[in-house]
Amino acid sequence: MRSRPYGELPRQVRPHPDDLARQQPPDPARVDPAVLGALLHRHGWQRRGGAPGRYGRWTPPGPGAGATSLLVPESRAFPDSDDLLGEALDALARSETPGAREVLISLALPSDEIRWWRDAPAGPAGAAPWSAEEQLRGAARQTLLAAALATRAPAGYHGARHRRAAAALLEHVLVGPAAGGRTLTAFAPVPAGRPLAVRLHQALYAAREAIDYRRATGGMDAFDGAVEAGVSRELTEALATLVRGTEGARIAVAWAPGAGVPEGCAPVAEPVEFSPGDLPVLREAAARYLREEPSVPVRITGAVVRMRRSGPGGEGTVRLRVLAGAEVPHVRVTLDEEDYRIAGHAHLVGLPVRVHGRLERRGGFRRLTGASGVVPVQVDEGERERLLKALQGTDGDGAFFEDACGEGGPGEYGDGDRG
Repeated sequence: MRSRPYGELPRQVRPHPDDLARQQPPDPARVDPAVLGALLHRHGWQRRGGAPGRYGRWTPPGPGAGATSLLVPESRAFPDSDDLLGEALDALARSETPGAREVLISLALPSDEIRWWRDAPAGPAGAAPWSAEEQLRGAARQTLLAAALATRAPAGYHGARHRRAAAALLEHVLVGPAAGGRTLTAFAPVPAGRPLAVRLHQALYAAREAIDYRRATGGMDAFDGAVEAGVSRELTEALATLVRGTEGARIAVAWAPGAGVPEGCAPVAEPVEFSPGDLPVLREAAARYLREEPSVPVRITGAVVRMRRSGPGGEGTVRLRVLAGAEVPHVRVTLDEEDYRIAGHAHLVGLPVRVHGRLERRGGFRRLTGASGVVPVQVDEGERERLLKALQGTDGDGAFFEDACGEGGPGEYGDGDRG
């Protein structure tokens, strides 16, 4: 059994952050001493003297900090600046301090840093439960995905909309190890990942303010205004996942020192804290967002990939792979007998169809209701051939449809709808 079609190149795998850190240290000639100093300070290193105006002596956090130190020049104004930078970078590459690896990653790939903390109860001798790291990573991914969705369009409930674009934005993000299931750091490279970091920064503060308002006044109005800042059902559920089973959790966004501070954002922001006491409000907000997000009128162009009806006549259900008109990969739509027949013939000749209706929020905007006006869409011969190959080749839906056509003829296109 092959995992991909013959002749297809293997997918490029992004380097793991630790791989970046284990490679040769960055070229000293390309490192800004001020950026290095800012990163050391961010990761808990302490400046302990040094020649004023020339270099600083930095020691790592934690026990045994005095055993090693770095001499970091303050500028390139002196002849030995490159030598000092080279020695400092080599020492960081050899250091076992977790913060040292993160400093090297940020130097090799200038990034905004997003950090999660979970104050989870420790097991015997400080050991973490097996599920702790999985829960932290899952909550972190949910958080980033919610922020990525909000960069496309603000909405109280995104459902299946914009998922492909949001997932593509997350492809740029690198994530380090989850230390004991309690801390995790993600690196959003500048400039590709900055919109994600900015939106998350704004959404976290808006969510915190809306929660405080609800707990102080009993009103949920603040959650309505928070949508424009990026708060959504997806974000409130992510925060609930992060906090559940802990004594508290925090998220912080720190800007890449060499890239400046985004407009409208604080240069240095304290971590945004959430507690178990916020869980009822987060659940209430998630339900409210789901309930109040309206359905959306759309005109969708899509390729028929599956058809089903209970008998040889009457209405039936069609699944479309969306080509244009909505930011969802697939939709299901119930058609009357005539529109169902048109959709079937369009599929047989390799043409997409166009249909009007409303994307229904129930089911995550994957269903089109009130559908009407199904018409085939003319495409050039090359596009038609491409659609036929995509539907009849290695695609699971297409193969299922083809087998059904061979057995049941044009009156019945499949014996079930799995999607």
